[in-house]
Amino acid sequence: MNPTEVLQSFEGRMKDFIDGENFRKCIQCGICGGSCPFGFYTDFTPRRMITATRAELVNEIIESNAPWLCTSCNLCTSRCPSRIPITDALIPVLRELAMNYSHLPDELGQALTNIHRMGNSFGESNRKRAKWSEGLGFDVKILKKGEHVDYLFIVDDFGSFDLRAQEITRSVARLFKMLGIDFGILGERERSIGDHVRLAGEFGLFEEIARSNINEFRNYSFENIVTLDPHAYNSLKNEYRRYGFQSNVMHYTQILSERLQDLMKLMHPLNYTVTYHDPCYLGRKNGIYDEPRKIIESIPGIKFVEMYRNRENSYCCGGGGGGIWYDSYIRKFVKTRPAEERVIEAGKTGANVLLVSCPIDAIMFEDAVKVTGLEGRLRVMDISELILESIGKGV
Repeated sequence: MNPTEVLQSFEGRMKDFIDGENFRKCIQCGICGGSCPFGFYTDFTPRRMITATRAELVNEIIESNAPWLCTSCNLCTSRCPSRIPITDALIPVLRELAMNYSHLPDELGQALTNIHRMGNSFGESNRKRAKWSEGLGFDVKILKKGEHVDYLFIVDDFGSFDLRAQEITRSVARLFKMLGIDFGILGERERSIGDHVRLAGEFGLFEEIARSNINEFRNYSFENIVTLDPHAYNSLKNEYRRYGFQSNVMHYTQILSERLQDLMKLMHPLNYTVTYHDPCYLGRKNGIYDEPRKIIESIPGIKFVEMYRNRENSYCCGGGGGGIWYDSYIRKFVKTRPAEERVIEAGKTGANVLLVSCPIDAIMFEDAVKVTGLEGRLRVMDISELILESIGKGV
């Protein structure tokens, strides 16, 4: 590895991003490191990374664990007084360089290979994409070319292939059906949206994914895209724009919030104390805080309590930025994973249900509940699942 070549590559790539060169404006305040869920464990906090780049030591950063002990939670970026795009530029560029010149976690490499070859991070046949829709008691429309729906439902990888996340996909589909929402899916024509790919630093693969998906979307007629996963929402709403994508994008909680009057006619009282985790890419990244809370507070019989860290100060589940793909790598370096810290915090509120609106959150937190000894005391549910239980149509 030639340190000068690595440094030049870093400086050149940062120029490609909006505000990318703001890293030179770092005032070394340390807010980023103090905010980082891995601040105690990483070899380089964002502040130390920038110090190292000034000392022309980019090679030392990419040889360390630092590029990979980041789950792209955006907490550092949202608090940075110098407006440095740490999550969207600094970390992905360092990851790109680490992949090219040094190393990457084996599990991450496998997930990226699966997406390149199979169109999904699980390495499954895309013929299984719509398997989650079996046994619903109604047919979910799989769109044919030229067909129209009001809402194109993008399920993405976890909602399609992970067994726990499939339960959430089914819950959302059931609610759409009850509300008379005209929606359809792409079935085996759907491919990964790629937000984790971008955050992992595989910019070339992300561009290929985005352009391919946009071309596929042009084969159908729809008014809106609705997503299950906040990461898919973020990429479609913000990142795909640079490739000419203009469709309106919504998260499913936004649709349910708009239809609350109809839902409230169907719901019955429940006896739960609940708290809610704001997903990083629904809340902090895209400002959707009120709609989920509006839904929760409309469910009869529910007592809603907030965690200490909520809204823009919400913590991270640890699964974003590809973290869910290489959790075993992260475990080598950290004593307590972010998901474990978060469920402990949820338990301290007195809640017996931790509500989420992201399939990755559900996966990460359910594992953390088992590890922390909270099983039987704290139940992890998606908002859609709690609504269905109130209606009496739970999965």
